[in-house]
Amino acid sequence: MSDQNRLGVFKTYKLYVGGKFPRSESGRVYEVTDSKGAWLANAPQSSRKDARDAVVAARKAFGGWSGATAYNRGQVLYRVAEMLESRKEQFVREVAASEGLSKSKAAAVVDAAIDRWVWYAGWTDKIGQISGGANPVAGPFFNLSTPEPTGVVAVLAPQESSLLGLVSVIAPVIATGNTAVVVASADAPLPALSLGEVLATSDVPGGVVNILSGATAELAAPLAAHQDVNGIDLTGAGAELAKELEIAAADNLKRVLRPLPAEADGSAAATDWQAAPGTHRLTAFLETKTVWHPTGALGAAGSSY
Repeated sequence: MSDQNRLGVFKTYKLYVGGKFPRSESGRVYEVTDSKGAWLANAPQSSRKDARDAVVAARKAFGGWSGATAYNRGQVLYRVAEMLESRKEQFVREVAASEGLSKSKAAAVVDAAIDRWVWYAGWTDKIGQISGGANPVAGPFFNLSTPEPTGVVAVLAPQESSLLGLVSVIAPVIATGNTAVVVASADAPLPALSLGEVLATSDVPGGVVNILSGATAELAAPLAAHQDVNGIDLTGAGAELAKELEIAAADNLKRVLRPLPAEADGSAAATDWQAAPGTHRLTAFLETKTVWHPTGALGAAGSSY
């Protein structure tokens, strides 16, 4: 059969929740278009119920993921990079269409996203060395501060960077032992939904990352107010929405990572996602546990903290 007579098979994009690929519980979808307005696909329009289900899945996965060794988490993140590399051509097409980039520029973005996973994989067993340490105290005691994950983190992905920005906000959250509920870019959700397929085949336990698509404000509001969400990254929220969400997040003392301040003209500040990420996102959702232990013979005998 010639190609001109072949019926094209369109991809059905689904959410990624609890290691599975459900449709939105409401059955709603919305059209995703490219930079020129041409139709690309229908994406699931997540509901508040989908957001609550994602939080339940993230909470269920938190114990096992946070209890894994940092070295093991690094291996898993590196595996994500491997699987993303194997599907590079697909992501180049999706990023090019989503962001209006040439194929060569889209390829550079995908390469950077793969490298970003590798970069954070290398930090999993090192971040504790720079965010913890021994504290000088008066008396025969060891006083040690060690970082621990915050818990379930809601992540509002960047609106303008459908893959590199997305990876840059997800990877540090899970690298440090947290689990994530991610709200993808509303206008360019396809790379995020495809990333769910990569995560599902990358040894990432189900529920560690949950990806929702739809209206950012509609999904962010219940996540910010949810009592079982411990932190929220407001990167993908505009200034006005971010303020509302931060107020809602204060109800259970969530950790909040604020977006960059708006430009002088009121427009959203642009982030250079190609730049070296630093460690601030790794430490944004860490708690510090301080332990006291007696020194000398008493400590050697295994006295309690």
